[in-house]
Amino acid sequence: MRAGRARGILGSVLLNVLAVGGSICILLVLAALLFHITIVMFATGSMAPAIPSGSIAFVREMPARDISIGDVVTVERPGELPVTHRVVEVLGVEGDSATFRMKGDANVEADPFDYTATTVRLVMWSFPGVAPVIVWFRNPFLLGAITLGAAALVTWAFWPRESPARGRTSTPDP
Repeated sequence: MRAGRARGILGSVLLNVLAVGGSICILLVLAALLFHITIVMFATGSMAPAIPSGSIAFVREMPARDISIGDVVTVERPGELPVTHRVVEVLGVEGDSATFRMKGDANVEADPFDYTATTVRLVMWSFPGVAPVIVWFRNPFLLGAITLGAAALVTWAFWPRESPARGRTSTPDP
């Protein structure tokens, strides 16, 4: 009886962990859809020490005309990876677009060219050391194993069980 109770507690804990993980995923999707908040991973140390290599950051899309000196923003570059650096100078705003200069905190010089954009992604929070974990979870074999494990756990949790009273019939006293 003791082993059955331990399995029940373990199963309950695992289901709760999966429920929390699923809730976090749903919240991240809602944040992306409603507030234009996404996650950026940092592969280089150009923003160290503020944002070291291997960090993730939550970024929010905003109009480029609203940026200020000191903001850390991500800018899309056609045909290249996006760049995330600190705004060091706003050169001008015309309509919806802004032209500005950026520099990585760890870099000696500002970026060699100016950026012109209508939207940028402002870094709101960053968390060091999380990017390798996210990359690890992108492995298709790991994702498959997690999916199969979650399906097995849910099946086990909702599988009909025979109760101790089942099968017994009682006859009323005469």
